[in-house]
Amino acid sequence: MIALAVGVALVVAAVLACLPGILGWWPDVLAFLRGSVPVLAVLIGAVAILIGVADIKDKKEAEKEEKEDQKAEEKKE
Repeated sequence: MIALAVGVALVVAAVLACLPGILGWWPDVLAFLRGSVPVLAVLIGAVAILIGVADIKDKKEAEKEEKEDQKAEEKKE
């Protein structure tokens, strides 16, 4: 329960810090978000490439296993 109260208090404090007039951090927040978008795009792109490569490897391995299974079935007959 204490963690929930602390979490709510921190969210409220962050929102108030971004409002104009109190601390006026909103321009800094926007600058941070603008700067983080390219970095985030690079990270997401890298993860997508890794997932794509892994998918291609899995498909090749599955095709190889299917060929081996077909050869095993032909030898049984």
